[in-house]
Parts: sequence; structure tokens; C-alpha cells
Amino acid sequence: MNETTTGKIKDDNYRILTLLSRFLNNRPDYISREEIAEITGLGVSAEYAFGVLFAAALGLDIVDNAEDTDLYNRYFSKMLHRLDVREYYDNPYFKNIQIPAATIGGSELKMELYKPYEAFVCNDIITASAGRMIPQIGFFETEFRYPAVLENNRIWMTITPNEIETMKEAVAGASGNVLTYGLGMGYYAYMASEKAEVRSVTIVDSNEDVIRLFRTHILPQFGNKHKITVIQADAFEYAEQQMPGGQYDFVFTDLWHDVSDGMDMYLRMKEYEPLSPNTQFMYWIEQSILCYL
Repeated sequence: MNETTTGKIKDDNYRILTLLSRFLNNRPDYISREEIAEITGLGVSAEYAFGVLFAAALGLDIVDNAEDTDLYNRYFSKMLHRLDVREYYDNPYFKNIQIPAATIGGSELKMELYKPYEAFVCNDIITASAGRMIPQIGFFETEFRYPAVLENNRIWMTITPNEIETMKEAVAGASGNVLTYGLGMGYYAYMASEKAEVRSVTIVDSNEDVIRLFRTHILPQFGNKHKITVIQADAFEYAEQQMPGGQYDFVFTDLWHDVSDGMDMYLRMKEYEPLSPNTQFMYWIEQSILCYL
């Protein structure tokens, strides 16, 4: 691959990520059911209709602009996914844990929702041939309700398809004595504790209000709550001072909200791995972080 081609791919990656970030931050529910119905009435699938409307919403002209058409052809078929709400409502956490409306301090526990055809990140970035970075964007055809924690009225933690998909590998890898940095609503801790090969799950989080919400409203619903230990502490201090002596078999870190605030914390936590040479480490959305790095 020559330097010109490599540069073009980097430019395409940057452009698609920039367009997506702008759209998702400002108008993720721009596409309506009525617009989808108008296009599917012409005999095309809902996925195709969503792709065309999504491209237009990003500002791409895939009819008359050759560069935009090329971008659409190279990214969209691997980027957009119609998801089924039933698959996620059948998730063990969704089926067994009821999320009440509750507030402690500056932290609020509640249910949020995706509207029909609202776009959202649904999985880690994948790296396709020639180094193209393909974001993963999902949508539902019906409303989807999901648990969230708000910090001072800003959504901070959620359990959406993105969290479920991006934690599957870490759930599958958990065994023995597990340590996880970052509590959220206890999704990872719940899924790990349900495994017979997991003896214990230690959760480290510094937010007292979030811990109290979890202990009061969520932990009592865990089928294996006897496996759970919650420690209020700074994750990096714990990683340096306590983790090496904890005899942990598996460590999963989920301290960040997204890639932008995760890169520095990811690199910092990686520095502590040599202190526990017999421990397996995994990190939330690591592939996406590595793409940006």
C-alpha cells in the first residue's frame, strides 16, 4: 500500500468519525419512523432506508458527489446494524434486575430510552482491511428502555447494547477471583458472578453515592450477592498498593465514559500490569481506544 493510499484511508477514517461524533452529540434521533416508511414504501428494506437517511443526516451527498458515494460504499454496510429489542431484553441482567427511580446525593438512578430509529454506538470500532476504522452504529425499529445513572442531571453510566456487546469478551474471560474497576449499575459484576467458575468479584469505585445506590437498590437482587465485595477507593491507588497482594486471577477496568476520557486512564492503568504478572487484564472498549491512539 503506497503512502497516498494510506493517507486517503486516514482522511476517510477521520472524516467518518468526525461526522458521526457531531451527529450523535447533537441529533441522534433525527431520523423518524415516517421518513423510513416513506422510503420503504418504494420497496426497499428498513436497513437500506435508514442508511440513505443516515448518510443525508451526516451531510453526505451519495447521489451526485463521487467522494461521498465512495465513503458510503466503503463504510456504511459494515457500520449500520438493525438490532432486535428482544435480544437485549432477554439479557440476564435485564430479565432479573429491576431498576427503580432513586436519587442519592448527586447520583440519580432511572430508566432512559432510545426512540425508534435513533442512532447510537452499539459496539467497539472494528478495523477492516487496509486499516479502515469502522464505527458500529445501531438502531431499533421500536422504543428501547435501558437503565442509567445520571450525575448532576448528565447521563454518566448506562446499560445499553454497547455496554452489553463490549463486555461480552470480558465476561467470558472472567474466572477465579475477579477484580473490576468501576461499578456503574453492577452489570459486569452481575454477569461475572453468575458464572460457576468465578469465586469472587471485588468492585473498586470512588463514588460513594453510586455505591450506596447499588448496595440499596441493585445488589439485593443479585442471585450470587455473596460473591460481591464493594470497596470505595481510588482505582489507581488500589491498583498500585492493593492489587498486587490480592491474588486476583482476572481484572477488568471500566472507568471511563468514552474514548475521549479513557485514553489517558487506560495508559495509566496499563502501567500497573507488571505488578501482577499472573493476572489476566482486560479493558472496556480497548479496541476503540487503541484505534484512536
